[in-house]
Amino acid sequence: MTLSPQPLSPLDGRYHGSVAEIGQHLSEAGLNRARVHVEVEWLIRLADEGLFGAELSADERRAVRDVTTSFGDADVARIAELEATTRHDVKAVEYFVRENLERLGLTRIAELTHFACTSEDINNLSYGITLGSAVREVWRPAVNVVVEKLTELATSERDTPMLSRTHGQAATPTTFGKEMAVFVHRLAKLLADIDALRLSGKFSGATGTFSAHVVAAPEVDWQRVSREFVESFGLEWNPLTTQIEPHDSQAELLARISHVNRVLHNLCTDMWTYISQGFVTQTPVSGATGSSTMPHKVNPIRFENAEANLEISSALGDSLGATLVTSRLQRDLTDSTTQRNLGVVLGHSVLAAANISAGLDEIAIDRAALGEDLGLNLEVLGEAIQTVLRAERVAGTTTIDNPYELLKELTRGKRLTAEDLRTFIEGLDMSTAGKARLLELTPATYVGLASKLVDYLN
Repeated sequence: MTLSPQPLSPLDGRYHGSVAEIGQHLSEAGLNRARVHVEVEWLIRLADEGLFGAELSADERRAVRDVTTSFGDADVARIAELEATTRHDVKAVEYFVRENLERLGLTRIAELTHFACTSEDINNLSYGITLGSAVREVWRPAVNVVVEKLTELATSERDTPMLSRTHGQAATPTTFGKEMAVFVHRLAKLLADIDALRLSGKFSGATGTFSAHVVAAPEVDWQRVSREFVESFGLEWNPLTTQIEPHDSQAELLARISHVNRVLHNLCTDMWTYISQGFVTQTPVSGATGSSTMPHKVNPIRFENAEANLEISSALGDSLGATLVTSRLQRDLTDSTTQRNLGVVLGHSVLAAANISAGLDEIAIDRAALGEDLGLNLEVLGEAIQTVLRAERVAGTTTIDNPYELLKELTRGKRLTAEDLRTFIEGLDMSTAGKARLLELTPATYVGLASKLVDYLN
């Protein structure tokens, strides 16, 4: 039995509802809309420069721009029809714009369409527009939701003591909120770097030399026109290129997105571990199945799904970045197929963010379990005791030498009871004030400035 045509990518099938908005930007249709936008704006720019006697009235300018603003499904289909004949995607867009100029009675300026352009002039600006808008309008808000929920968790649990584990072993206590704040702080810095990054664009002809421009109109300052045109799209003008803009800024953006992915991946593995340890509980969803055979289970599938999608996004983003920065001599076409996968990179990252966000909505912190864990690991107070003794040795209020070794003998590889610890502290030769401080100390109160450190999120 043969199935009807089916989506090959899970982003266009199973997960389409979570990532569909990416397609408004980084799809063939979104790319063609951006190409039309660039072609139209270039034509208007040339007319505004008064080149070759071309001019447009205000009404004509609005009508031409409406070709972009009204761009829809019928226009996507028409460009596809034209490409079936031209066998060239950008040429099909040029012919589409020309058709619309004829419809508007503007055939007199039709030859300004795609004037002195190579396809990459149009494409690089179009990808700059679509990639930038996809990041700003879809990817960034999805990650922002995760950051906001983590911030709320950091704030609400700032005073919840928790045993740390370094190398998987019991370590100096912290608070759950402070550990969530670490992720917020990392993500905030990385996102600020992404916000500050400007994608680059070129508009200088077949090999980046303005040759056709100069021979057609030598009196024009083409570098000024090009710079102003590129910057009008919010891109940074690149004056030195081959036929293509070298995509270094795109590669840098992909690298920064991959870095964010990896921080989120770290969050997922930590949250998964807290769940496995019983310190974070999951809220059962009515009707949901955790295991097909073990009815008691509530699996951390949100975080596991996010892990996998973050790995796919980063792996593909790294591969794209490596390909995009290399082009043989003045041009090869490897970047064409590569850039068509930019939406896949963002799609898997957005899907992961959606799962993390949903996962954070379905958890609760088991403070009792965290407290019990602290109570079972009194030996972590060995750090506090030996540190106070070292300070007192310098101050001359104790005669104990090498307190680290003393505490290692007491605690290493052992489980202490509260009575063990009290007896040991009471027998120490040290100041009365220091001894009193240590006797009052518990793992739950040995959290230093953990709670105050959360204030850095403000």
